[in-house]
Amino acid sequence: MPRFSIVVPSHGVAGRLSQALDSVLAQSFGEFELIPVCDGPDAPAADVATGYAERDCRVAPVHSPPAAGTAGARDAGLRAATGEWLLFLDGDDVLVPGALAALDARLGETGDVDVLYFEHERTPWWVGEPTNPAAPVLAGTPDGAFPPERAPELTGVRLPAWSAVYRRAFLAERHLTFPGGHFTDIGFGGLVVLSAERVAVLRQVVVRHLLRRQGSRLGLPGEHHFELLDQAELVLARAAEQGLSGERFGPLFEQLFAAVLETAAHPRRLPGRRRAFFRRASELYRRYRPAGFRTPGGSLGVQHRLLASGSYLTFRALRGANRAVTRAASGVPRPRGLRTRLRYRRQLRRRLDRNLAVYCAYWGRGYVCNPAAIHAKARELAPHIRSVFLVEADRAHTVPKGVEYAVIGSREYWDVLARAKYLINNADFADAVVKRRGSVHLSTQHGTPLKKMGADRATYPVVAAATGSLAGLLARVDRWDYNLSANRHSTEMWERAFPAAHETLEYGCPRNDVYCTATAADVARVRGELGVPEGKKALLYAPTHRDHATGFEPALDLQALCEEIGDEYVVLLRAHHFYDRGGARGTGRVIDVTGHRSSEDVCLAADALITDYSSIMFDYANLDRPIVVYADDWDVYRELRGVYFDLMEAPPGRVARTPGELAALLRDGSYADEEAGALRAAFRERFCEFDDGRAAERVVRRVLLGEPPEALPPVVPLAERSPAPAATTLVRS
Repeated sequence: MPRFSIVVPSHGVAGRLSQALDSVLAQSFGEFELIPVCDGPDAPAADVATGYAERDCRVAPVHSPPAAGTAGARDAGLRAATGEWLLFLDGDDVLVPGALAALDARLGETGDVDVLYFEHERTPWWVGEPTNPAAPVLAGTPDGAFPPERAPELTGVRLPAWSAVYRRAFLAERHLTFPGGHFTDIGFGGLVVLSAERVAVLRQVVVRHLLRRQGSRLGLPGEHHFELLDQAELVLARAAEQGLSGERFGPLFEQLFAAVLETAAHPRRLPGRRRAFFRRASELYRRYRPAGFRTPGGSLGVQHRLLASGSYLTFRALRGANRAVTRAASGVPRPRGLRTRLRYRRQLRRRLDRNLAVYCAYWGRGYVCNPAAIHAKARELAPHIRSVFLVEADRAHTVPKGVEYAVIGSREYWDVLARAKYLINNADFADAVVKRRGSVHLSTQHGTPLKKMGADRATYPVVAAATGSLAGLLARVDRWDYNLSANRHSTEMWERAFPAAHETLEYGCPRNDVYCTATAADVARVRGELGVPEGKKALLYAPTHRDHATGFEPALDLQALCEEIGDEYVVLLRAHHFYDRGGARGTGRVIDVTGHRSSEDVCLAADALITDYSSIMFDYANLDRPIVVYADDWDVYRELRGVYFDLMEAPPGRVARTPGELAALLRDGSYADEEAGALRAAFRERFCEFDDGRAAERVVRRVLLGEPPEALPPVVPLAERSPAPAATTLVRS
């Protein structure tokens, strides 16, 4: 039997789960079992947990449906546990180094106890000093093992479930499980202390809790706050049944109602329901108030007395007087130009146009990428919605005929931004854009992340200096209602890179739909438009941007490469969109297609891809055509830019590090051999999960038409898809 069973619910924290699991597996004390609790075998966190289980036999994942909540997940882990002691660790917590050894030593000192409480740190998600809220709670307790009567202030309701270890036999004997619903820590903590006979304390930080930037889900507005009263009533009723002494009942009552009053006074947690919450809280207060209870002093005491008397109007007036006036400046738009600002403000006072959608791609670069794919599908499935694409003035001529557009900075631009219900972008709207109540912002992203993105870039100085204010980034992210994901890897990384309260849509990448719907005729047409000579094999060379470099200089001498590999090939050069100079130019066997409007067209035209670390590899993999990674500066790029995984360990095909190696791969055909195909298949399995040709349809139906998730087209399995055919068949020379 292991000494410890460590239960880790993972709902909503797939992007940070690996940190929690790593912190446990790195402990010097190894007598434990680790039980990650995942939503189901297909959940994003399940892949993470399964990977750990394959590498370490102490990891044993179990499943609990999301509807069961935190309480159900912990209970599922509890049922699976076999250890002597139980520790519940949230998926965004970590065990500090040496934690299990310290717990084991302390349990050896205290002897047979039911619960051992310990300190924990709450760490701000980005900056600020960590706090230790458990320290004052545990400060006045006896040094050794003691009955709860000796520490009346230790009620259990002010400590989270992950601030203690519990003897498993004690929980089983007393039939203690987590009460269902929200605020389960309060109910469980209170019941545990009421049931325990001997407890002890370790005055040492064991768990480090990373505070979410978007705050706890418990702080969001909604009816779930009434469940706080359910938990309080559960604990108070049990205390009354036991005939708890007044010395212990008083602190328990006061601590429970401190939490209740905090919610009752919060201006946003109970929209339209504060009076009903107050009324029920008042009834509980009068029913369970212990004899001789002395209300606390100051403003809190006044709140107690108002709750006892049921004086809701006075209570509301008191709280309103104590709150600072909401700062109006945060909602003031600041577009350039006084007349434009005034016009935008006037438009913001008008009603939202519920049949208006605004699209933008790459800060106005044109009708491209995911927004264009969604726009096209919306015209088909939701023709009643007016769609306006935003473009820079010098790109207006590139907008396809029949697509309504507005030039960025114009009056019409600010008018539609002020009134549109739907705002869809693959990058960011201007900082001055106000997120209106009732509007829906969808971030589509523009690729699967290999390099660090969003908030994760801040620890890389070269990148951080070039990407501007982190606070500005997060303010823009806070406007999102939905964020699109092409695969589970993206889901996990976006959660870390863009911490906010939006919902992730695992629907695939809409711009990649064409890879499953295009025909041989489409491929031939595009090759003709790009000037690919008939019968030639087209190699697409698409390097990424280097944050540490100035301007674009190809790492390869493409003319020399063409001479090396023979005249059967031509090279399509597509630089990063930062270097788009417009148009497409050909210089013999090297055709510059950087300025071509559609990267999807360019990929369709290419028989194989050569790239370094560009996200185009994830898109191109949907075509199931050969990919070569040219990684001449991987170590430098990884160090300066930061990456989410080691591409050299899991490439989409053959890897070359010098021009000679690349030329050899192309000459002998090994870039398209069986081993390259196996690497590509594994890569596609991981990163092409949702790209089945219907991503745009799922987005339109869910976001614009409001259809429920269960009504959307299911994802077609990878083995059943038919990618667009290549123009030529690549074989070993």
